Amino acid sequence: MSNDLMRFSVAMPEELLMRFDQLVARRGLAKNRSEVVRDLVRDALVEDECATPGTEVMGTLTIVFDHHASDVQEKLHNIQHDYFGNIVSTLHVHLDQHHCLEVVILRGETGLVQTIANLILGTKGVKNGRLVVTTAGEGL
Repeated sequence: MSNDLMRFSVAMPEELLMRFDQLVARRGLAKNRSEVVRDLVRDALVEDECATPGTEVMGTLTIVFDHHASDVQEKLHNIQHDYFGNIVSTLHVHLDQHHCLEVVILRGETGLVQTIANLILGTKGVKNGRLVVTTAGEGL
């Protein structure tokens, strides 16, 4: 992909443009409309690529769980050991006397990463969580 910038125009309703300009302003001094449009396009392309079966992705799965729940830690450890080749690293934080936050960094084919995340999220004692996936984005 060339790094030459190409110009194009976009027509949109005034109200939408005003809301977009507010987004641009919130993104900071180094951002302008063009930068934010490029960011949004990259995000859409990465999301589309990650949804393509067979794509190699990286993911972060963040969960909160009650470590006093019936053998939840053992179940989570078993899942992580079953998929040790796909789990790059974990971070464990104690939130209070009962709750922990864990971030699991995953690597693998998009379907497998989603499957591992679903196994962990479906474990009894896991209160909530979210998987965020991305690619290396070499062409972006």
